[in-house]
Amino acid sequence: MAVPVGGYVTTMARKQKSNELDAEDRNAMPDGEFAFPRLRKEPLNDASHVRNAIARFDQVRDVSDAERDQAFRRIQRAARRFGVEMTESRWQELGKPSATRKSSDKPRATTTKAELYAEAKKRHIPGRSSMTKAELQRAVGTR
Repeated sequence: MAVPVGGYVTTMARKQKSNELDAEDRNAMPDGEFAFPRLRKEPLNDASHVRNAIARFDQVRDVSDAERDQAFRRIQRAARRFGVEMTESRWQELGKPSATRKSSDKPRATTTKAELYAEAKKRHIPGRSSMTKAELQRAVGTR
């Protein structure tokens, strides 16, 4: 709707870029158009959104490895459809590598050196400050 303001005609409706989705459009999309359909995360409706899904893949929480595998295949298909180049061949290659975060934020199988040191300090183990991680593990009795 055009409204005259100070001699100028302005548009009240915000111009929407072609790659933006408003809530109505997003809600109207079928689940299959999302990389993660159960959570309705990462829409795959155009090249821009496919690139975003690739970049944000590792940021999606509360999904299983099987869901990540299926999402990766959906992203690959959408990338081919919209001409987006993908160099990754496995979903584990997507996103930023992080030593502190595993797939789907699963609990760590091993204890960190900092955690071992804290335990050694709590137990008053002498010489802990100069110990390696392996030595700390032996001292506190964990593996």
